Amino acid sequence: MRFVRALAVLSSILLVTWWALVLAFGPLVPAGARTATAAAYAAAMVGVLVLVHPLWRALAIVVAGALVLGVLWARVEPRNDRDWLPDVARVATAEIDGDRLTIHNVRDFAYRSETDYDERWETRTYDLSKLAGADLFLSYWGSPAIAHTIMSWDFTGGQPLAVSIETRKERGETYSAITGFFKQFELYYVVADERDLIGLRTNHRGEDVYLYHTRMALPQARALLLDYVAMINELAARPRFYNALTQNCTTTIRMHQRHTMHTVPPFDWRLIVNGYADQMLYERGAIDTSLPFDDLKRRSNIVERAHAAEGTADFGSRIREGLPVPPLAGASDRR
Repeated sequence: MRFVRALAVLSSILLVTWWALVLAFGPLVPAGARTATAAAYAAAMVGVLVLVHPLWRALAIVVAGALVLGVLWARVEPRNDRDWLPDVARVATAEIDGDRLTIHNVRDFAYRSETDYDERWETRTYDLSKLAGADLFLSYWGSPAIAHTIMSWDFTGGQPLAVSIETRKERGETYSAITGFFKQFELYYVVADERDLIGLRTNHRGEDVYLYHTRMALPQARALLLDYVAMINELAARPRFYNALTQNCTTTIRMHQRHTMHTVPPFDWRLIVNGYADQMLYERGAIDTSLPFDDLKRRSNIVERAHAAEGTADFGSRIREGLPVPPLAGASDRR
């Protein structure tokens, strides 16, 4: 009986802790009142557990409070009509006609600095029959354990198409990994020219960016791209919330892989600590393995090439110069 009572109390404390975090970091109450509201809620519930007897009555009050918060939480829905920052102001949409992929609102900003830029949104067309492969960027801004992942599809004779899975921020908002767990940001697919999406990071944010050609077979690369396109259109019609753990820049790529692959490699801790994702891919033979990993990583750093190619029309091809080109799965040559 003592064990059951202790387990019930522990479960209640965990429940109260979760909802206190929701109140502190989520949008249930105005930003200026969140800390005070969370503290008041936690203090009240702890008081109930300590002062109310018998225990079942205290537990009933705690559960009832959690149910009320749960109903309010369920009513917090994502939206597409907020006062967005200019770089996420428009959502992409796409149309497919055979091998012809047309995407509206492809971002191609011209940056003078991270915050000073000319806005350009374009409609671009891609020939899926000329798809040459799928590439992966890893961008580091601090810890070597954490990176931002970006997929890009390369086309013979055409411009690459880069897609970055990010938070959609309103004016006045900044990203926080903590609030990213609590319905604070909508999920956003930045569909962009590489000189925007990659050049912003290398040339204006000072991030270390690495580019790896993957060995993904062309049918799989095409299927993955089309699955991205389906989600892009879905988000335009029905927005979703970003989640820092379950629906972030890396775990969402894995979700798309599950939709398009017969078998998905097993979960690996480096999907969470994604700064080491390139090491994981190397071990799995998903990127070039003709060089020792340290040599491959050194050659895959594109920062110098990106600086030299800033603003050029052939930015995508210039940042790829000198990179090892592994044969695609099921093919003898990438091109």
